[in-house]
Amino acid sequence: MGEKSKSKGCFGWFLVLVLLALVVGAIVYTIKKKTSHSDKPAPVPGPPGAVEKKYAEALKVAMQFFDVQKSGKLVNNKISWRGDSALKDGRDMGLDLTKGMYDAGDHMKFGFPMAFTATVLSWAILEYGDQMDVVDQLQPAQDSLKWITDYLISAHPKENVLIVQVGNPDKDHKCWERPESMAEERPLTQVNTSFPGTEVAAETAAAMASASLVFKKSDSTYSSSLLKHAQQLFNFADNHRGSYSVSIPQVQNFYNSTGYGDELLWAASWLYHATGDHSYLQYVSGKNGKDFANWGSPSWFSWDNKLAGTQVLLSRLSFFSGKDISGNSGLQMYRKTAEAVMCGLLPKSPTATTSRTESGLIWVSEWNSLQHPVASAFLAAVYSDYMLTSRTAELTCDGHSFKPSDLRDFAKDQADYILGNNPLKMSFLVGYGKKYPQYVHHRGASIPADATTGCRDGFKWLDSKKPNPNVAVGGLVGGPFLNETYIDSRNNSMQAEPSTYNGAVIVGLLSSLVTTSSAVQSFT
Repeated sequence: MGEKSKSKGCFGWFLVLVLLALVVGAIVYTIKKKTSHSDKPAPVPGPPGAVEKKYAEALKVAMQFFDVQKSGKLVNNKISWRGDSALKDGRDMGLDLTKGMYDAGDHMKFGFPMAFTATVLSWAILEYGDQMDVVDQLQPAQDSLKWITDYLISAHPKENVLIVQVGNPDKDHKCWERPESMAEERPLTQVNTSFPGTEVAAETAAAMASASLVFKKSDSTYSSSLLKHAQQLFNFADNHRGSYSVSIPQVQNFYNSTGYGDELLWAASWLYHATGDHSYLQYVSGKNGKDFANWGSPSWFSWDNKLAGTQVLLSRLSFFSGKDISGNSGLQMYRKTAEAVMCGLLPKSPTATTSRTESGLIWVSEWNSLQHPVASAFLAAVYSDYMLTSRTAELTCDGHSFKPSDLRDFAKDQADYILGNNPLKMSFLVGYGKKYPQYVHHRGASIPADATTGCRDGFKWLDSKKPNPNVAVGGLVGGPFLNETYIDSRNNSMQAEPSTYNGAVIVGLLSSLVTTSSAVQSFT
């Protein structure tokens, strides 16, 4: 009896010790997971790794939308239902504005989002050109970029004059016709010293500065011309501050600007990368940074707000430039804010945004809902690669640690949703997969190529119950509602209209994922 009681007591103490050891082990593991920075960083990636077939195929599809949107006399046209159009654009002012790209499903050339398209496409090429090249998409990307920058150069005939719009949007939207059939007048709208447009001039400067880096090795003369225009436009934007939404009230109904400070910082950041001139670095990290950067406050990257993009772009300097920028407290604030942006995107972060659908898609706006998740995923992929290449092991979010792979997983999740891993089992990238939107809000795609229509009689094609006769291949439509539904209707421009700037961010995202790994390259 005594021996039994003794053995029971020993066994009881043994259980207590085991349980205590488990509790202590769990606490140590949790603390290590939350606070330890001793984990070894992942190996630095080398040349582009194995091709991810899904993303490679999607990239090839997405790249074609730029060809769908081209204006002017087409060269090596790959879209069977497209032809030459807008061949008189700019003629009234003695300018050749025939190139460029139509904005979305209409035939307007809006300079503000078009310039953003060029900047993001340049950034994608600079970061992931080697990956694009592996799947034969680098040359198409460069060709599409140059189609826009050729237009932007022509749209800047004088130092303080920039053409920011071709066409009358009110009249354009009252027509439903193929671009090849347009016969309406297409007036030009400009900003100048009397009617300034800081945000559009600065965004155009960013486009030209970033593109100058893209073409620096292949065409140094063209690159120098782009850089000259970029510097002139930045000076114009900065010295004659004023919103184009005030100077041209009409744009408020289409691409209204919520402020120009972000574009000034964005443009100066690209000019620093393009020139190495430290005055641009001082510009973003000094008073203008304090006035416009909203340090510590994460934001969404879009055609209207460039702050998150600027924060990630300037983080590149703190990751890789070392002594050149050490002690620059302004740049450190950009890095900290970029980290806050990343922490907001990671779904398991304590500071994760709640702006998501039930399936995990970032969701911010009913109109063009896919712009924000795609742009966010692109930034996450870029930041992940900065961390990997610099051997930065972890990102700390309110005491919790995350690895570069966590950011890449987030980027993949957003991309996979768009490509069909969603409740609808439908791809939102037109032409990719077995199921994608058939009633895209796009004039050219909705009208048979051999149809003869004028401005008004083409509306029968808008109202047709038949699917589009032409595929707007590569178009990223607006996207789902918060409840993850999508109404496939040509009259549903909120969800069913693709845009050129959506094309730039999806190309950037897919390019980042097209191979398993790629080391960050120098811009110069």
